[in-house]
Amino acid sequence: MATDLARKEQLPELTDRIVASYHDIGTINYLGHCPLPSKDAIVDIAHDLTEVIYPGYRRRQNLHLGNVVYHIGDLIDELHDKLTQQIARALRHRFQLRKPVSCVDLRKMDFEPQGQERAISFLETLPEIRAVLTRDVQAAFDGDPATTCLDEIIFSYPGLEAITIYRLAHELHRLDVPLIPRMLTEWAHSRTGIDIHPAAKIGPGFFIDHGTGVVIGETTDIAANVRLYQGVTLGASSFPKDSQGNLIRGQKRHPTLEEGVVVYSNASILGGKTVVGANSVIGASVSLSKSVPPNTVVVIEKPSLRFREAG
Repeated sequence: MATDLARKEQLPELTDRIVASYHDIGTINYLGHCPLPSKDAIVDIAHDLTEVIYPGYRRRQNLHLGNVVYHIGDLIDELHDKLTQQIARALRHRFQLRKPVSCVDLRKMDFEPQGQERAISFLETLPEIRAVLTRDVQAAFDGDPATTCLDEIIFSYPGLEAITIYRLAHELHRLDVPLIPRMLTEWAHSRTGIDIHPAAKIGPGFFIDHGTGVVIGETTDIAANVRLYQGVTLGASSFPKDSQGNLIRGQKRHPTLEEGVVVYSNASILGGKTVVGANSVIGASVSLSKSVPPNTVVVIEKPSLRFREAG
């Protein structure tokens, strides 16, 4: 018992050393009276948004045309308030990064009107997002003989979950909302194993089959009716730097996939100048860093197999 008490007496000194590290290593802590966006709040917003997008499939059941207007109305009202607060926090943080001011002065600045404006503009896009996702769900049904109905896809396909969150995050990115779009897509990444940057441009009728390990980089352009399989990487071939050795940002680093392209499992397509022409097929495990004309099939030559007796 005495030994246990002696060990516990070390805890205040340990706490002091940890807190001292907040001064010495200030790059990985955020302390002040101006809160950042809340990860829990963003996840809650994601659940509310998917409830709006797919009513009857998520938390609330027994919905019908007589009561759905009240349910969705309540959700939209709550989403307005939650998004306004979280977007305002994100905008305030970006302002502080660009023009360092004290937290006291920052608290005097009102970012709520900007947050509300972007929140409403985002919510206005939900009918259009639903229309695009309808085509994504149909593409999954048309491209996967293993599914029996659209409901199965909406309930259980990780590819659709990742695409749904991406489409929501992309609209926030388009509205110049910082932090939150990436928080959303990385949350979806952790749930599905599918990593889609919110700045990527993806047309309707997009289908990711199985999905685990798919990576779609920031400057990727994907046209309509494209299909990807598990393990596909749409990435950068290099990261150019300036004369000071800093990464050059804002350049196109990721490939373009034209309409109707199919990319099979574990293929890698790299580089901002790489264009895969319409209706082309990229075979499994292909590594591609140059453009492909339309209507082209790219495969690795079939390896020869050797058989011998065991033992």
